[in-house]
Amino acid sequence: MEKEIIKDVFFEGERPLFGRDNVRLERLKFYPGESAVKECRHVEAYRCEFWGKYPFWHNDDTRIEECEFTVYARAAIWYSKNIFMRRTRVDAPKMFRQIDGLRLEEVKLTTAGECCWFCRDLTLRDVDVKGGDYIFMCSENIDIDGFTLQGNYSFQDARNVVVRNARMESKDAFWHTENVTVYDSYINGEYLGWYSKNLKLVNCVIGGTQAMCYIDNLVLEDCTLLPDCDLNFEYSTVQATIKGGITSVKNPGKGFIKAERIGDIVLDNRCPAESAVITLTANQ
Repeated sequence: MEKEIIKDVFFEGERPLFGRDNVRLERLKFYPGESAVKECRHVEAYRCEFWGKYPFWHNDDTRIEECEFTVYARAAIWYSKNIFMRRTRVDAPKMFRQIDGLRLEEVKLTTAGECCWFCRDLTLRDVDVKGGDYIFMCSENIDIDGFTLQGNYSFQDARNVVVRNARMESKDAFWHTENVTVYDSYINGEYLGWYSKNLKLVNCVIGGTQAMCYIDNLVLEDCTLLPDCDLNFEYSTVQATIKGGITSVKNPGKGFIKAERIGDIVLDNRCPAESAVITLTANQ
């Protein structure tokens, strides 16, 4: 079915395009108001500007390209399915919530607090995030490649996550997660990965104090720990192969830790009965 085209006009107020299906929006401006494109199906938006709250709620099969969501377009896309967004700038907070099927390509989110909550089946490619506190909380089935993040508490309670080629400045990242694998990435922030299950880091650079504690089944392969990454692995079951040295290890659980050198090994009277076997290579 050929799409109806609406272009080069502006709308404002409440629900100007409510319930419109199979429509292409070109170079439109949505001035202050609410729910501009709510309860719609098969909508394409191209080079549009959004200045009002809640523009896309309860929508299915939406394609958004080269658009701009201003800071006033808060909580823009909620309770929707099959959302594709490319080359778009998002200054609005709380962008995505309860989405089934979300793909972002070359997207910039500049005020991404409380973004991507309770979402399922997410794919991100070349996405840049700032102000991203609590991004991805309680979301699952996430596939990321090419990602920068500035924002704390990322991925809290997320499940089934794969991240590649990321640079993350994020305190308390991956807390209480399950089934997370991170490849070829830089992660800097205190208290990485606490209380998680099945966390695997491959060829990553890791910074921040008291990293990777209270983890059930932690695996590190060929990772590098920065000097400020100290007091690691407390009460975790761990299999770790580290390039270079480790500043300090505290109260590790079962498993093994291999590194060229380990600085301090802190064991107190609450250390697990079956402590880790700490293995040093010959290059001490």
